[in-house]
Amino acid sequence: MTAPLVAILDDEPEIRTMLADALDEAGFRTVSFGRATEFEASLNTTVPDVCLVDLSLPDRDGLSLVHRLALEKGAIVIIISGRAQVRDRVTGLELGADDYIIKPFDPTEVVARIRARLRRDVATPSGQDQAHFAGWVARFDRFVLEREDGSETAFSHAEGEVLRLFLERPKRLITRQSMLETLGGSAGDSFDRAMDVRISRLRTKLCEDPKNPKLIKTIYGAGYIFLADVTWS
Repeated sequence: MTAPLVAILDDEPEIRTMLADALDEAGFRTVSFGRATEFEASLNTTVPDVCLVDLSLPDRDGLSLVHRLALEKGAIVIIISGRAQVRDRVTGLELGADDYIIKPFDPTEVVARIRARLRRDVATPSGQDQAHFAGWVARFDRFVLEREDGSETAFSHAEGEVLRLFLERPKRLITRQSMLETLGGSAGDSFDRAMDVRISRLRTKLCEDPKNPKLIKTIYGAGYIFLADVTWS
């Protein structure tokens, strides 16, 4: 099996080298870039499994890349940044990032978080990449929701993690705590707001009435319940 490919996008050569050395030693393949334009050009031929994205780049703000990577490419996106403000963390997670690591950091922590994300990606048995429910098909191999008429709507990797959690536990209460434990992250306002945004976007993509959703039901003070029957194929 080919080792996962991790792209490192950071304008500091020392950080690129430190991360590449740690990831190479852990058995990953790596490719590094110092500018966003170089990184984006590479996406035309190769899409990494994981993207480590610095926000402060010399040619553009890294946040502008996050949503494209998450939604268009279906890659796992982990922001690595010196911006420690809650606003930046929330914005990054809302745009579709899977995780946010603040500089300075221990490279072994980065390796551990990447492994945790990849483990969650293979948690569903082989061949079980499509979930059928209420006239919809969620295709996790392509990160799209397909309607009965064949039209498709893309969802990000981060949105897919939340959707998969609901589809794997239909008609069961899913608490905020269980979401935190399953999806990972740090408890607090940034995690809660990120979950609220991802669930709101999923409801929109599933054509839910925001005032009376039929699929993803909020149980106030407790959590959420996904109400449809689900079959996997």
